[in-house]
Amino acid sequence: MNMKLDAKSTIESGKAILGIEFGSTRIKAVLIDQENNPIAQGSHSWENQLVDGLWTYSVEAIWYGLQDCYADLRAHVKEQYDIEIETLAAIGISAMMHGYMAFNKEEEILVPFRTWRNTNTGQAAAELSRLFVYNIPLRWSISHLYQAILDNEEHVGEIDYLTTLAGFVHWQITGERVLGIGDASGMLPIDPQTKNYSSEMVAKFDNLIAPKGYSWKLLDILPKVLLAGENAGFLTPEGAKRLDVSGHLKAGIPVCPPEGDAGTGMVATNAVKQRTGNVSAGTSSFSMIVLEKELSQPYEMIDMVTTPDGSLVAMVHCNNCTSDLNAWVNLFKEYQELLGIPVDMDEIYGKLYNHALTGRPDCGGLISYNYISGEPVTGLAEGRPMFVRSANDKFNLANFMRAHLYASVGVLKIGNDILFNEEKIRVDRITGHGGLFRTKGVGQKILAAAINSPISVMETAGEGGPWGMALLGSFLVNNEQKLSLADFLDKQVFAGNTGVEITPTAEDVAGFNAYIENYKVCLPIEEAAVKYKK
Repeated sequence: MNMKLDAKSTIESGKAILGIEFGSTRIKAVLIDQENNPIAQGSHSWENQLVDGLWTYSVEAIWYGLQDCYADLRAHVKEQYDIEIETLAAIGISAMMHGYMAFNKEEEILVPFRTWRNTNTGQAAAELSRLFVYNIPLRWSISHLYQAILDNEEHVGEIDYLTTLAGFVHWQITGERVLGIGDASGMLPIDPQTKNYSSEMVAKFDNLIAPKGYSWKLLDILPKVLLAGENAGFLTPEGAKRLDVSGHLKAGIPVCPPEGDAGTGMVATNAVKQRTGNVSAGTSSFSMIVLEKELSQPYEMIDMVTTPDGSLVAMVHCNNCTSDLNAWVNLFKEYQELLGIPVDMDEIYGKLYNHALTGRPDCGGLISYNYISGEPVTGLAEGRPMFVRSANDKFNLANFMRAHLYASVGVLKIGNDILFNEEKIRVDRITGHGGLFRTKGVGQKILAAAINSPISVMETAGEGGPWGMALLGSFLVNNEQKLSLADFLDKQVFAGNTGVEITPTAEDVAGFNAYIENYKVCLPIEEAAVKYKK
């Protein structure tokens, strides 16, 4: 009962902190107490639209989604604690990174929001990567801006402000044109020394587009870069109405720097300190390793972003992870139904995943390509899920399931092998989170073998991005000791909880290495499938 009473008095006294994250399919809100524990949640489901060949969410959908998500949170608070939220200690907004939201002087959006999913920026990204001598991905805001310039889009001359989704919502509820450094690092490269946009790249870009004669220079239209914990403004009366249409929420609440979903994932897994990292493995997967120094050269398959406090992060992003694996598990579910046996999906996953661990470390020669969609790391614009074996391979259920588990993190391994083997990056701790780790110990053991590193999984990893964003709000207002973000997370939030760690065996590492060599050699089979199977 005490927990409930404490949570109620936290909300009543205005000490609760709100984190909201705009994901690709859900907008989620998490309310936390002074001890950083979640005490209430809310959510709203939404989907992107394909409009004129580009993926977008309408401005109306953004506001409706935010308001519905907040209303859902309000309803939960009313139901659980029988009170209204009147004020908060802090608010934080995070969202999918990158993309393109351009506004004119009247604060009107000039073209529909272009999300990170759009791949029409190939020419711009390639030219900017050459110009900057830095890997500029298709989804970065600077790629979208330059592609619009290359395509001679009329609206470019009218741009007064260019920001991300989190930056847009923050601006509209506070009046401040600012962005957390992690989210900003997905617009344009950051200089780790100055903790600001790279002045060298800004100058190169301004020179590149000078012949166009626009009235703006790049820094005129970009948000101001802020570090975690810095003042990013306060909720305005209009902002309060925008968030809470019921009119209960009061203005004047501090709002922390808005961040990208990569940054909130790092915070939620306590992976912002140099030499730590995290791997998110669900429908898609990505790894983020916090670096001690810059890489020796740019790599097309490695994106450079930053932590919310400005350390460089090497990110390997893979489009495919568990979807094909889930499809095979569903086949076994159908077989079980055919036999008339009641189905418990957790039991099916548990049995099949654990049985995979009895398979051979190299999967007996079996290979799986889990490419539901294309995979930039291995150079495929489209994908065809495919299972490959030779007549003399060891074809049994354990090896079969193990091959699919390996495939789910195989591309991730290829990218991380560059970091660990070529760049000699060192890490002390990597935390795994996402659906792959639901069956205790199995996904963890497979990932540990893939990247030859101990992997930790924490109970709190499921709280995810909105909780990470709320923690950044807490860092803004509850950091009396003036700790660094990494120390604040270590001491105040995780308090020594590093989760359960699994270290790879030499045999498993050697087995995965053999599998991945075979996998790379056989990639032309996958390329042929893309070419011929429509």
